Amino acid sequence: MKDYFKAQSKLFLAYLEKNLSYSALTIYTYRLNLKEALDYVEIISDEKDVVIDLMPYRLHLVGKEKKTIYKKISIFKSFVSFLKDRGEAVRLRHDETIKVARTLPKPVATNYIFEALEQCTREERILLQMVYGLGLRVSEVAGLKLSAIEGMWVRIKGKGDKIRELPLLSEVQKELEIYLREAHPREYLFEKSGKKMSENQIRYRIGKIFQRKGLKVTPHQLRHAFASDLLDNGARITDVSALLGHASLETTQIYTKLNNCARMRHYQKAHPLCGESDGSAESH
Repeated sequence: MKDYFKAQSKLFLAYLEKNLSYSALTIYTYRLNLKEALDYVEIISDEKDVVIDLMPYRLHLVGKEKKTIYKKISIFKSFVSFLKDRGEAVRLRHDETIKVARTLPKPVATNYIFEALEQCTREERILLQMVYGLGLRVSEVAGLKLSAIEGMWVRIKGKGDKIRELPLLSEVQKELEIYLREAHPREYLFEKSGKKMSENQIRYRIGKIFQRKGLKVTPHQLRHAFASDLLDNGARITDVSALLGHASLETTQIYTKLNNCARMRHYQKAHPLCGESDGSAESH
């Protein structure tokens, strides 16, 4: 039975590479984790379906960091989801999710983004404006079709195939019109050699833009900057949550924590009681 699932894992990896454009390094990581998991899980077959018990694998992982365990279990669960999508009657036992402490995101300073925009090619500028200007996920940028752009609005298909409409700034729209005339993309906004750019190609291009300034920046950091800058300038959290395509306000609230941390640093730097007195204050 395990030999069968090992063969299926190869199909899963091929699917990730061909259909989702996963990098070679990611595929390698998935391959190692799936092999490890299949060595330890218990597979029980009955008349109705196949049950995969994760408990032996979980016991093997005891002692590792929570993030590591979470990642390894998540990889195996994604493999099982792939099997179910293909019609396999398989279910998991002891697959409870491990809670991992959520860390605060690290957005890019706004001045660095504007400096980068000044040194970009037109395609690079549109790419940054789509990610930072609309707060898009890298998967949403890669999958953005020309047919989804209508006048001042962009229709985005997010997680769970949920659709949200985002407004285009007038300056971005003008820049976009010039880009479309020059680049002549056929179906997707960002294409290379007639095919849509993969998520990894987009990550690489954004990384190269900021590398010129000696910075290491990811698309996700630009999305964080989008949310943080809106909240810093008085946008309502409900509006920001809708623009980001978050399923709940709880996910968006992490940005308010980030802003509170920034305000605390500014307060500690600016308030006289937080620094050394220069003796120039007068008594009243």
